[in-house]
Amino acid sequence: MTDRSNTPEARRPDRAALVIAVVLAIIAAVIVYSTATAHGGSTTRIGPGAFPYAISACLFALAIWTGFEAWRGDFPEREEQEFGPVFWIVSGLAAQMLLLNTVGFSIATGILFAATARGFGKGPLWMTVPIGIVLSFVVWVIFAKGLQLSLPAGPLEHLI
Repeated sequence: MTDRSNTPEARRPDRAALVIAVVLAIIAAVIVYSTATAHGGSTTRIGPGAFPYAISACLFALAIWTGFEAWRGDFPEREEQEFGPVFWIVSGLAAQMLLLNTVGFSIATGILFAATARGFGKGPLWMTVPIGIVLSFVVWVIFAKGLQLSLPAGPLEHLI
């Protein structure tokens, strides 16, 4: 096995991590700008307006740290991305968003559950869809009936 730690290839900057560092810095700057230009709020020195500044300071520190580590090339080598699982999860989320108001929380979230399970390589859809619907219905009952929160109701939820 060869040691590549001293070769120029091993010390090249990680471009993807540098992009992430720049995005973190931009998000921090947007938070600072948005907080500084917001009207209203409290006149006290430490109040609700202090938290966005603290969050942006942490994001900016993470951006510097990420940029430094990326420049040194210290990030571990990433595995090859598999697009199949990502497709299942994203399509399940899209299905939930599209179906939420028509079929209700339980069925739409059950479909999301099944698609996510499929993306992680678990169970056939004929088994995970009903399991997801039952679990989602239990969550709906807890939130809608127990906590009196408003969640979209469909035909299954109207049975109660």
